[in-house]
Order: sequence, then C-alpha cells, then structure tokens
Amino acid sequence: MCSISGRTSRTGRTGRPRSAEADQAILDATRAALVELGWGKLTMGDVAARAGVAKTTLYRRWANKNELVVDAVAILFDELELPDRGDLQADIEDVVLQFGALLERPETKTALMAVVAESTRDEVLRTRIRSAIVDRQKRLVLLGRERAQARGELPPDAPGTEGAAAAARAVDLIFDVAAGAVVHRSLVSGERVDENWARDFTAVLLCGLGAVGRPD
Repeated sequence: MCSISGRTSRTGRTGRPRSAEADQAILDATRAALVELGWGKLTMGDVAARAGVAKTTLYRRWANKNELVVDAVAILFDELELPDRGDLQADIEDVVLQFGALLERPETKTALMAVVAESTRDEVLRTRIRSAIVDRQKRLVLLGRERAQARGELPPDAPGTEGAAAAARAVDLIFDVAAGAVVHRSLVSGERVDENWARDFTAVLLCGLGAVGRPD
C-alpha cells in the first residue's frame, strides 16, 4: 500500500514524471529530521540534503513544510489495515493493536505530536491533517461497519437521507472514540496498547456500537 493519495494535485505542471523512489526518500528523510531536530528546526533544505535531492525537486512536490510533514505522517497511517477475522470484536482488537504499535515507533510519535501541536496555531495545517490523515483513515470504520452489518452483528443503516446522515455521524463518532482512546493511551498516558487493553477497550466500544447510527 503506502500510497500518497490525498495530496494536493498540481495540475498544469510539465516536466519529468514523479519518481516514487524520490518521494519515499523525501518522506523518510522528513520523519528522520523530525525525530532529530523537531518541528522548529526542520527545514526544507535539510530534508532535501538528507534525501539526496535538489530543493527544487522538493518544492515541485510540496509547497511548504506543513504539507511535507503531514504527508510524511499520513503515509505511516496508510499502513493500518482492518483484517477480516469473521468477527467484529476480533477485527477491532487487531486494528487497535496495529495502531498502538504504530504509535510506539519514534518517527510516528514525534511526527504526529509535532503536527498536532503546530496545528493548534495553524488552521490550514489542521484542515490538511483532517483530509490527509483523519478522513483517509475513516475507511477502516466504514469497512468494519459494512462487514459487521453484512454478518448481522450490527443493524443496517436506515434508508433515505436521514439514514445516510445518521450513518455518517456514527462513522465520525466511532473513529473519534477509537482513535482518541489509542492516542491518549499511547502518547498522553505513555502506556502500551497491549492485548489486554485492546480486548477491554473493544468490549467497551462494542457496548455502544448498536446505539449509534440511528436517525434522530
């Protein structure tokens, strides 16, 4: 996987096609620089030097540091996958453990905390985080609900526009609860997301899943 979809398109540009290898080198260099230097000291020039590319190559892909860092973080979250174990509880536990393991990695932890802290002062950056990371990862909730509904573990969505709106609210709420709990456990409390915690958290989450997604 590790696609870099969701990045702002640069229509109308001409020249040589983009190199996937160069993109990967740049994103890897960005995360390494964040771990070593932090947000304040990281520069586009430093990233270009670490990646072995010209600054012009970097700016052809990303207009500024904010865009670059968010994409460097987003590609890590694209590694998350929802397995199909035939049971909603097992599916959720698996992806929660994946998420916890991802947040234990220094490059993920440092990069995520850096962009979130900076976004409190930058609305444009906050919007980019929502589109590049949050909205993209809601795919896991959508897929999980669809599978659970097909297996009869969750009720189907109500018909019509009200049902669709209620389903969208449910997806948002489930994502907020799950992502918020794992991030708080890992980055705020500094505790591991282990199998026991994942099992207990999933049990709590499942108690409320049947109550969300209904029209007002």
